[in-house]
Amino acid sequence: MNKTIKLLGVAAIGAGFMLTQPALAAGSTDADVAAVIKSSFKERGQAKLDRLEQSDLQQECSKYQGRALPASVADRIQKKALAEVKYPADGKFLGDWKKGEKVAQSGRGFQYTDKAGSVAGGNCYACHQLASHEVSFGNIGPSLQNYGRLRGYSPDVVKYTWARIWNPHSFKACNQMPRFGEAGILTEEQLKDVMALLLDPESPVNK
Repeated sequence: MNKTIKLLGVAAIGAGFMLTQPALAAGSTDADVAAVIKSSFKERGQAKLDRLEQSDLQQECSKYQGRALPASVADRIQKKALAEVKYPADGKFLGDWKKGEKVAQSGRGFQYTDKAGSVAGGNCYACHQLASHEVSFGNIGPSLQNYGRLRGYSPDVVKYTWARIWNPHSFKACNQMPRFGEAGILTEEQLKDVMALLLDPESPVNK
């Protein structure tokens, strides 16, 4: 029961304001808990209740919450995610790193207070260190400072980086990074700009 509360509670953030919750009887099932959580939120603005519904990928990963993911399951998830990555139609992966820096610093988008259809940010600094001049950043994810300098700028590195941002499950199943491309969080142009931030030798990330 606690697992369901945790998963749906996190998923519900931004879906609306919590209302008064009915009491749960002893011995309640995960389905009972899920129903109560769903009933305690309401739609507001662009934040709809469909945000409480897990995708097939999220449902699969939730099965193994708190325990090791079997290698066969991880391999299946990664292969499926990688096969569905959409690479740039024009074959150009890098945009403008200066615009990419703005995307990385912005945490706006998809909240009920935001205008529907407004451009969202990547909020990359919430989880990663990127440029040395930044004084505030998260550490949920690894440091990306010197990303291009350390990995090189080969076509393989470029394609890997794009796939990792598009859908991070393509190389690490059931990780916490948002599916920026697959979930439609960032546009293709924004993805290119973030790619430039990571891979342009002139970017502050690589200085």
